[in-house]
Amino acid sequence: MTTLWNPRSRAVFAAVGLGLGGYAFAAIVVLIAAFALLAVGIPVLTRPSLLVAVSVVMGQGVAFGLFALAYLRYTGRGLGYIKVRIPTVRDFGWMTGGFVLFYGGLIAVSLVLTTFGIQSAQNELATLGEKDPRVFLLLIPLSFLLIGPGEELLYRGVVQERLRESFGRWPAIALASLIFALVHVFSLQGAGKIVYLAILFVLSPILGAAYEYTRNLVVPALIHGAFNAIQFALAYLMMTGQLPS
Repeated sequence: MTTLWNPRSRAVFAAVGLGLGGYAFAAIVVLIAAFALLAVGIPVLTRPSLLVAVSVVMGQGVAFGLFALAYLRYTGRGLGYIKVRIPTVRDFGWMTGGFVLFYGGLIAVSLVLTTFGIQSAQNELATLGEKDPRVFLLLIPLSFLLIGPGEELLYRGVVQERLRESFGRWPAIALASLIFALVHVFSLQGAGKIVYLAILFVLSPILGAAYEYTRNLVVPALIHGAFNAIQFALAYLMMTGQLPS
């Protein structure tokens, strides 16, 4: 028992618990917020834009942040555990290179999937956007303000950092990327879920490496936010017929 419950197994247990627990906590917070709005007569479930706003603000914005901070307080690690500072010129270089690599990787993978006729699942946010394209316009600023920062805070700033304590740099990046990919299964719809998760697992180490080599959470948060924002902008243009699908 002593051999099995060593520092590395404890680190994996904590990282998985943080990854899954953060998502579960976010779901609970979003549900409470949605029911509170319904109770006062706001039809959140029939208004896609409002539903997305509640989900992102209360989920990635509030719940992820609170969950991460609660863990740091409980374990005595403190706010200094999260590496955040004003970006330097070098950081901006990492942002640019990381974004190009991330988006270029997605294009390459998409071409391969198209060539072999492999289908990928769809995120539930895209489904809501199909009902009301204005959802995508809302998601563009939220990508920078909440989605990128919230997810990177939890999965890179806390999960990856916790794994790094016991495994070192690259194993921590790989394990954190795996956890980050797997938790997305709960937000997917349609066939091809494994394909979607595999793509995310392949691309996520770019975010992990950006954090690791800059030691500044702002860098992966902005790469993540810019990537999502571009995706949502393109989705809006396609849904409104301004861009060929």
